[in-house]
Amino acid sequence: MGIRSWLEQASRTLKLSQKPDRDELWLSVKISFLGIGAIGLIGFVIRLIAVEIIS
Repeated sequence: MGIRSWLEQASRTLKLSQKPDRDELWLSVKISFLGIGAIGLIGFVIRLIAVEIIS
């Protein structure tokens, strides 16, 4: 697969793609923040458990 072939495929993909509407974008933002918050909460709980075990 050469660079020219890849560029043609990328161009075709961009032509088919469309911008998300406002509702879809807002849903993606909410899901991302929920995931970040969940990972932060898990890290915080692990840290609390580690502090209790060490003390």
